[in-house]
Amino acid sequence: MRLINRRASPDKVAPSDDYEKLKSDLHKFVIDRIEDDNIIYDDNQKKLEEAISAYIRQYCRIYEAVIDRETFDSLEKHLLNEIIGYGPLQGLLEDPTINDILINGPRNIYIERAGVLEKADMRFLDDRHVLRVIRRMISPLGRRIDESSPIVDGRLEDGSRINAIVPPLALDGPCLSIRKFRKDPLTAQELLATGSISEDVLEYLTNAVASRTNILISGATGSGKTTLLNILSQFIPPAERIVTIEDAAELQLRNGHVVRLETRPENNEGVGEISARELVKNALRMRPDRIIVGESRGGEILDVLQAMNTGHNGSMSTVHANSARDAITRLEMMVGISGFKGSGDLILKMIGSALDLIVHIGRKADGRRCVLQISELHVINKELTLKDIFIYDDVSRKVLRVDGGKNAARSADLAHI
Repeated sequence: MRLINRRASPDKVAPSDDYEKLKSDLHKFVIDRIEDDNIIYDDNQKKLEEAISAYIRQYCRIYEAVIDRETFDSLEKHLLNEIIGYGPLQGLLEDPTINDILINGPRNIYIERAGVLEKADMRFLDDRHVLRVIRRMISPLGRRIDESSPIVDGRLEDGSRINAIVPPLALDGPCLSIRKFRKDPLTAQELLATGSISEDVLEYLTNAVASRTNILISGATGSGKTTLLNILSQFIPPAERIVTIEDAAELQLRNGHVVRLETRPENNEGVGEISARELVKNALRMRPDRIIVGESRGGEILDVLQAMNTGHNGSMSTVHANSARDAITRLEMMVGISGFKGSGDLILKMIGSALDLIVHIGRKADGRRCVLQISELHVINKELTLKDIFIYDDVSRKVLRVDGGKNAARSADLAHI
């Protein structure tokens, strides 16, 4: 047995072929001994840790392996994660500085910190190892993943959102994407401190929420739409009844009167799906003061707009788009696929009368997320128009209030859709 000698903390031992081979052999050895000795550890992690430590020593005696203290501690922790956790991902899931975890096959693991992607110094043994961890994640959800059902979405017990796709659809091995759930939601003060929002923008949005303005937040994937929606919801008066609708529950509203609804995918037999549109329709029967849809992505937007037009002022949602104007185009498309039979002009008028404000948020090259544009919607002479109120200025790196057209580069002239 080759000597393993690394001087590093248990979390920082870099993977190598020797180390991974030893860890794989030890894993099989320990599992066999646990089963033979009938060790029960469901509610006793300490007992399992002691057993793993003893089995590693036993393995070293049998196979004359020599390992140092740091490597011993690392192996002990990794084996514990393999048996009761999520293997190599356990430490990443426990790291509060990490927002996203992206696995592209067994040897390519990426993480996002502060909006910047970096490659993690760890790996899985092989495709089967990745698949085993994925199945452990989705098992409590009653879902399965295999060649006949190669895509799965779900939410972990801690609220983290996962998506997995495996061969034959994923050509380079099983892929897993994890959007981690933050236990303590960001506050408005934290956004101010990081420059994601300015005080005048925050004051404007706070007043808009308090005055029951209908707001749509647009942006790309990972731009911070849900984070901003969470923060804006904090300014809803506590006496109001809010119904939230999400595909995967991420909103962390701290109001006193909140009803949380979550869509349900079809089961393994292909039945039982409950869509966002069905939940929006049901929410209207629940006497809501405001309806908040975590993300509008399909025909449910028609019911959301109708709710906004029929007394449910102060409702909010998010949508994927590249700008405020692109958000309008996205809404048009979604209303079209909902089965609505009206003309394009009628759809635009309905959007304009339902929505009051579009807040566009994005991520800059340095990874910083910030509000890039705030636009008011108006219907003038039967036409839908957008008026920019705030626009991000690349020179000052700040969101500036448009000053009535005095600055030609940031004119607030109405732009017809």
